[in-house]
Amino acid sequence: MTMTITLVFLACLMAAVLWWLLRQSINVQPWSAGGAGQDVYAGVLARPPAKTALIVFLAVATSLFALFISAYAMRIQFGDWRPLPQPRLLAWNTLVLVLASAAMHLAVRAARQGAEARLRGSLVAGGALAALFLAGQWIVWTQMHAAGYFVASSAATGFFYLLTAVHGAHVAGGLVAWARTVDRARRRVPAAQLRLAVEMCAIYWHFLLLVWVVLFAVLSSETLGLAICTTAVRL
Repeated sequence: MTMTITLVFLACLMAAVLWWLLRQSINVQPWSAGGAGQDVYAGVLARPPAKTALIVFLAVATSLFALFISAYAMRIQFGDWRPLPQPRLLAWNTLVLVLASAAMHLAVRAARQGAEARLRGSLVAGGALAALFLAGQWIVWTQMHAAGYFVASSAATGFFYLLTAVHGAHVAGGLVAWARTVDRARRRVPAAQLRLAVEMCAIYWHFLLLVWVVLFAVLSSETLGLAICTTAVRL
């Protein structure tokens, strides 16, 4: 029963992410494109190569996370599986990442409106909140380590560190691109020229949030039969 729930969960995850990526790739409807000869591929052809590359990268990253979760779903079936205490800070870290994604959304709106001051403020807030999320995750890892839960302690601890570390690495990579965009914004590059970079940062931040919501469910949702951590004991 648990395996069935897991497979359905993974199928829904992949369908949701692929649907979202498709919407990002094709956003021009043939009936509103302004020409009878245009078709649904017009949006793809007009899309900047950098954004197309980002979408391909997100598709690959989605597959990577899906494989990790699938491996976890198979490993949890063994009788030696023992869940970990649930760190209280995970919920707060989730809230911080939600706020980071919201700030990046506001940055996109500011870029489209040419509001350079709001753009810089929202952009800085989005990156700062993402960095705060990483700091919170580091505290969680420190708490786990101090409580005696090491990477090699058990299968559950191994998957906990693996999933959170891989996601954290993606957040850190996004902060590199974000720093370059902030640097351009501080040099007073016009909002119109920053729009593409800001939109790409926002897409990436929304993706990180989506992936983390799924991982948070895997880490803590005992009702799905997927939880790596148990709410019976908390750190």
